[in-house]
Amino acid sequence: MLRKMYDWVFEQARKPYATKALAAVSFAESSFFPIPPDVMLAPMVLSKPEKAYYFAFVCTVASVLGGLLGYAIGFFLEPFGMWLLATLGKSDAFETSKALFQQHGAWIILIKGLTPIPYKLITISAGIFAFNLPLFILLSVITRAGRFFLVAFVLKTWGPAMLEVIEKRLALWTVIGLAVLAAGFVALKLL
Repeated sequence: MLRKMYDWVFEQARKPYATKALAAVSFAESSFFPIPPDVMLAPMVLSKPEKAYYFAFVCTVASVLGGLLGYAIGFFLEPFGMWLLATLGKSDAFETSKALFQQHGAWIILIKGLTPIPYKLITISAGIFAFNLPLFILLSVITRAGRFFLVAFVLKTWGPAMLEVIEKRLALWTVIGLAVLAAGFVALKLL
């Protein structure tokens, strides 16, 4: 079953609509969707390494635009933004987050935007706390481009060798990936 899922994702990365789907996932992940775009970006870069930086660019633009939607949700629809944060388990630390955002908002956006922590937490919070919008956009461009272009570079540079290793030990890498994902959720709860 695992092999079929792997092959299916790789096949979707080769479809004519894959870039549009990548843009949609990148946009949605920055404001409300739980799945990160890396899930599509990685197989797309591995299947078409010559388009790695184009895919990273698409992710960046769509993610920043989605971040603006997240910001708008927090700014204009604060109750809905708070509900989304509560759904993600983050509304309980509201006052602490507010103080941190007021003191270190730029650093929070830069650091957390590069991590696997869902970016929607940052975008919605930035809107709720009325963070400086032009600075938010600039920092979002820097952090999202940094993340997606780094993924594209690593996969383009070492992808074929990594792909061979992954395909040879698919079950092991799946277990490792799930463990990293679980650790990310634990870290998210602790932050």
